[in-house]
Amino acid sequence: MSEHPKVWTFAPTFRAEKSDTPRHVSEFWMLEVEIRTQSLWEIMNFVESMIISLVQGLRTSSFIEELQIVRRLWDKSGTQELLADEEMLQSRWDGLEQGSWSRITYSEAMQLLQDSVRLRESKFIHEPDWDMGLQLEHERYIAAKVGQGKPVFVTDYPSAIKPFYMLPSSPMASDGATAARTAACFDLLLPDLCEVVGGSLREHRLEQLIASMGGNDSSPALGSEETDKTADNTSMSGNNLSWYVDLRRFGSVPHGGFGFGFDRLLCYLTGIRNIKDAVPWPRYYGHWPRGGARTLIRPG
Repeated sequence: MSEHPKVWTFAPTFRAEKSDTPRHVSEFWMLEVEIRTQSLWEIMNFVESMIISLVQGLRTSSFIEELQIVRRLWDKSGTQELLADEEMLQSRWDGLEQGSWSRITYSEAMQLLQDSVRLRESKFIHEPDWDMGLQLEHERYIAAKVGQGKPVFVTDYPSAIKPFYMLPSSPMASDGATAARTAACFDLLLPDLCEVVGGSLREHRLEQLIASMGGNDSSPALGSEETDKTADNTSMSGNNLSWYVDLRRFGSVPHGGFGFGFDRLLCYLTGIRNIKDAVPWPRYYGHWPRGGARTLIRPG
């Protein structure tokens, strides 16, 4: 990481969950990026400029013309209800290109949701609760209320609902009272679709990483004859994560990164409402395509 300040990969990713919604598939393409930095804002700036550059490049390519041809074909087939209308699609592209996307902490977002309920401006199926995370209906409200047609970054989620490898929020975070209980992370919410990018600063300190994993470091020191024989004892559901701990043990630098869901952005830019219609052979819970056909797999 010290010699390679920006590292990335673009490859299939697999989701081991039973999610079966218009936004989920079990196999999807993800751009994963790691950057040598100590600033979460630097990562968000990178994400924003990258997406704006991507959209501007598509504007000057043949993509728009090809998209219009596809939409006409869908209209002729009587399946136009599967696409967002032209006005909404234009609004999405314009919102992405404008830049200066809003940034709001999780605590501020939760306060907006709770105030909305208290003032009877909105009614949610899931009551906004700081410890329970944001549901899709909450994300859509935040994207509409704060973003006003543009993407929104939500930062500093509770550490308890985020992965162990995320660095704790800085005491200098704007919501300092809860900074110790939050992670230096963000989700990028797009209007209508919601989360398309998730990122964070990574825990690069060995002792703190082991503590966040809920385990004790029992590995020998570097140079010991037992280095290859002993693994770290952690309580991460019985997983052997000594290889991950070794990434910090043998040297690391402050860094962060993000995962960017390509298929979701494709849905957003084309107006396709269901991600399964944006993937040639979608694999999702209960279905595993073979030979180009969707094959039903019954769990159990």
